Amino acid sequence: MEESWNFEFLSRMVDSLVSFLSEFVDDWLANDMRVAVFKILFTWLIISLVAIHFAWKVYGNTVNDMYYRQGTGGQNGGTPDTAPHLSGWESAAGDAMKTHRE
Repeated sequence: MEESWNFEFLSRMVDSLVSFLSEFVDDWLANDMRVAVFKILFTWLIISLVAIHFAWKVYGNTVNDMYYRQGTGGQNGGTPDTAPHLSGWESAAGDAMKTHRE
């Protein structure tokens, strides 16, 4: 019983996809203003994605190095040195209340 339901569902999905694609192709070949605007925007999207891809290939390592700086923590980034056996939560919870004295 379930097999016929799955087949019917799959058949309806394929029919819907085929009818959508045939209507899309008919509109694509119509050469009206809607299609022209769509073609322009679609081309712009593809060119932008390709440009982003190539820019990331060229400058990706530089951006990654700027974001993940190595070394001690400070004003300009990095991670502070902590005890290797303690996580940040354990070291913060184990410290007594600290006061500032001059």
